[in-house]
Amino acid sequence: MKLTCKQDIDAPAAFVLAQIADFDSWERAAMRRGVAVERSAGPGGALSWTAVFRHRGRERRLTLEDQGAQAGGGQGFALGSDLADATVGIEVAAMAARRARLFVTIEVRPRTFAARLYVQSLRLARARVDARLAQRVAAFAREIEARAQRAGV
Repeated sequence: MKLTCKQDIDAPAAFVLAQIADFDSWERAAMRRGVAVERSAGPGGALSWTAVFRHRGRERRLTLEDQGAQAGGGQGFALGSDLADATVGIEVAAMAARRARLFVTIEVRPRTFAARLYVQSLRLARARVDARLAQRVAAFAREIEARAQRAGV
């Protein structure tokens, strides 16, 4: 299942990319939500994280690997768990000197039958899933805009 979203941000593209690549703030945000995060460096110096959290009454373990910067200005990530694998692509395009457009692409590939059923239920509720993703990306865009204003960028 592939989800996409785009959002315009009133901040320079370089600033938006810097905020996306600020992994320390992402770790702190996850820890504030009760996620146990452990960072490690993989082969070639690539960063990876292991996150442990509770979801739907069970403890879940998720691995996240930084795929590095993408051509055209963006960041790629690979996620893995016992149930599914996913890739996340985040691209930033400069619209003007102080305006950028954020593109988010998420592709989920289930590994188990239970995960396939869950992904199928997401497909049936596609409009609601797309709306929730758009809300989350818009909230992230507003946060970046607020940081840009505070930084005077």
